[in-house]
Amino acid sequence: MTITHPRRYRQFSTPARREDPVAEIEQLQDQMGQIISSFFRDPVGVLGSQHPPVWIPPADIEETDDSYVLELDLPGVNRDDVNIELRDNELRITGELKEKDRTGVLRRQTRRIGQFEFTATLPGDIDPDKVEASLHDGVLTVRLGKAAASRPRQIEVKET
Repeated sequence: MTITHPRRYRQFSTPARREDPVAEIEQLQDQMGQIISSFFRDPVGVLGSQHPPVWIPPADIEETDDSYVLELDLPGVNRDDVNIELRDNELRITGELKEKDRTGVLRRQTRRIGQFEFTATLPGDIDPDKVEASLHDGVLTVRLGKAAASRPRQIEVKET
């Protein structure tokens, strides 16, 4: 008596084409940051709370001779929905991207909505009187002037 076994074939799918590996790594880093921050802020939120997780907007921080310049991507966020706090050399930006009123059926949603938070500890002291912020074309720009003690100073070398 011969027993036959059905053959199982694995289906191999071709991997999705990857355009920008750096962008994928940044996206993965952002997602991991969200998971970790939501876990430490609200452990119940990880287990299925009704509150959407707090997300972290992408940002660039540039250091110039006299200031730090932060650019934060906040498309669709209103100026009144952003809160900026500076405590010593720690900058904290919070706010909310509100969901749009829709007339049709939403078939797909990949844009982030809800509460966001960005924090950064700057390497030098900040002069609180030299801080300004503007929101233009979905980019929040915060310029933080360095305190006089934090600015680089050119030292002249004398011949002896």
